[in-house]
Amino acid sequence: MKPINLAEKLDQFTSHWDPHVVADYNDNEVMVVRFQDEFPFHLHEDTDDFFLVLDGEMIMDLEDTSHPVQTGELFVVPKGVTHRPRADQECKVLLIEPKGEPNTGDATTAAPKPRI
Repeated sequence: MKPINLAEKLDQFTSHWDPHVVADYNDNEVMVVRFQDEFPFHLHEDTDDFFLVLDGEMIMDLEDTSHPVQTGELFVVPKGVTHRPRADQECKVLLIEPKGEPNTGDATTAAPKPRI
């Protein structure tokens, strides 16, 4: 048990759309990730999707609307809702997902989640 400095963790990588696990919380993984440009539209059938913007601004595109999400704001996408995060400029985000949940909602297209 010790504090985790999220800025230090984010400084350990520069890739985009590449979540890194920084902690476990119950049966969830807490991750940090850098966003830039757009991620493909996707959905998670069995779990909500949690995004907390640490630095910058992202846009959450849903099927029929878009929502800007700025530093210090969070956005929860309910399970089964098609969505796409995107960011015109680099954005740093904290994610919380159940352990083993693919970031695309599909294990065959998901990025690995290294621990840092």
